[in-house]
Amino acid sequence: MNMNEEHKDCYGSMFPDTLHLNDNVANTGQVFTVRVEKPEGGVLPVCTSRSIEVDIDQWKKCQLCADYESCYKLSLAKIALESAIACH
Repeated sequence: MNMNEEHKDCYGSMFPDTLHLNDNVANTGQVFTVRVEKPEGGVLPVCTSRSIEVDIDQWKKCQLCADYESCYKLSLAKIALESAIACH
């Protein structure tokens, strides 16, 4: 998402889109990756494993970026809003 020409394309995307997580694959943001493992062909929506991975090298690069503070705040705001509407 390019917010405008003042920001990099990655601005505000440290976390993956949690409203549209895909099962059994890596759901990747700029820094954080989420995996939700579910058995294939199951009838019930059972989650067998969830994990979060952090790309430490990318995190360090993000911290050096001039937009780090505002990007981090925007990323957190987006994930907070996604969490608020996830069950509605």
